[in-house]
Amino acid sequence: MAGPPTPTRLSVGPTGQPLSVHPLRGPLDWALTGSPAPPLVYHEMVNLGMHSEWVHDGNAALLTDLYELTMLQSYFDSGMAAEAVFDLFIRRLPPKRNYLVAGGLEDALHYLETACFDVESLSYLKSLNLFSAGFLDSLRAFRFTGDVFAVPEGTIVFANEPILEVIAPLPEAQLVETFLLNQIHWQTLAASKASRVVTAAQGRTVVDFGLRRMHGLDAGVKAARAFYIAGVEATSNVLAGRIYGIPVAGTMAHSYVQASDSEMESFRNFVRTYPSTSLIVDTYDTLEGVRHVVQLARELGGDFRVRGIRLDSGDLAALSREARQILDDGGLNRLEIFASSGLDEYAIEKLIADGAPITGFGVGAKMGVSADSPYLDSAYKLVEYAGEPRIKLSVGKITLPGRKQVFRQQGHDIIALAGERRDGEPLLVQVMSGGRRLNAGQTSVEDARRRCAQQLQVLPPRLRGLTTVEPYAVEWSAELRALQEHCRRGR
Repeated sequence: MAGPPTPTRLSVGPTGQPLSVHPLRGPLDWALTGSPAPPLVYHEMVNLGMHSEWVHDGNAALLTDLYELTMLQSYFDSGMAAEAVFDLFIRRLPPKRNYLVAGGLEDALHYLETACFDVESLSYLKSLNLFSAGFLDSLRAFRFTGDVFAVPEGTIVFANEPILEVIAPLPEAQLVETFLLNQIHWQTLAASKASRVVTAAQGRTVVDFGLRRMHGLDAGVKAARAFYIAGVEATSNVLAGRIYGIPVAGTMAHSYVQASDSEMESFRNFVRTYPSTSLIVDTYDTLEGVRHVVQLARELGGDFRVRGIRLDSGDLAALSREARQILDDGGLNRLEIFASSGLDEYAIEKLIADGAPITGFGVGAKMGVSADSPYLDSAYKLVEYAGEPRIKLSVGKITLPGRKQVFRQQGHDIIALAGERRDGEPLLVQVMSGGRRLNAGQTSVEDARRRCAQQLQVLPPRLRGLTTVEPYAVEWSAELRALQEHCRRGR
């Protein structure tokens, strides 16, 4: 009899440690249970028994571009294995973005701790007929042994500031490029978009509804974590809630109403199961649906505990005002109005400006894919090799050589060389040494969420808006400029 399938990591990124968990708090406490399940850590995930050809620790090293491996073969042939330094950064901010929120470090560090080539991976590489037997044999012992400096997740960052600095033997630092870019890029993009949505909501609840339209399962799960770091209160994504210990939220869909003989019957049945729920009212006629909620309240009397209604179509501003009037006239002043349907930060800002009495927003696809700015101009570039600074002089892509530190001062940042001593807060901290995580690399999603909220509070108000404004000042130190000029002349 065949045994159980090989445990699979599912590539959703472990927390690495138990996280504090709390029921959803705020104006719309949508969690259907008062106590979310405890967070799922990596060792539990691998025992879920789901078999897949998806990414796991044994094959994650193959989640790379082919040219990384062909370069490693040539490094092997040439004996190039001295220490290298690579910076991961965003070259320029996208249109209408005034800042970014750093994310993805947790998954990056887990990958660096576990990346290896299993037997199946090596067999596949051999089948390509691109690599020598000696090189493939060397990959059997591949482990990342380097150091990593990074800005903690939730940190506000700007163009050209290193988010991650990798210091390792050249082949090790080269191979990990693709994976690190993939994880840091996506989660930074997602957190940055969500931060704008949360800011636009001005303290009202924001719930992530994006999973079903995101670009793949890995993106959907990890985005939920990035959104939470940026201030989103909960997610509809149950697996993300299980893995990361973040609140989950949701009640009913239109199909539930359609499956019943009448809207009133559907409301009665659902409230019987979940008394403190919110009811979707726009399946047939929105305002009639709101009147049915008032009717239900009269039927149930003191047993009526419904918390709110959800609008998911039409003119949300006008409908919310009419719905509010119907609810208030029916004595249901405490019921809240939750809105969804194609929302993003721009739509939310307009609804609030129009005075819509909406207390929470479900935001899906436009946040889930960062629709107005779906990618960042991210880069991972060699800045030092064998103790010597390195520079790239390609037009529009000139790099800053040498190891660095970023100092945050009042109202501006300074990108400096690593050895410089300057006033201000140094943003890059060592999170890994010799291929193993340090305490600074063990922070939780709750820590990252608090960090993001604190840094947004002190960000100049003009930068928190939705339009492009005078950029935040990021200076290069005189020493860094001199090194760049020296490297230019040396080429």
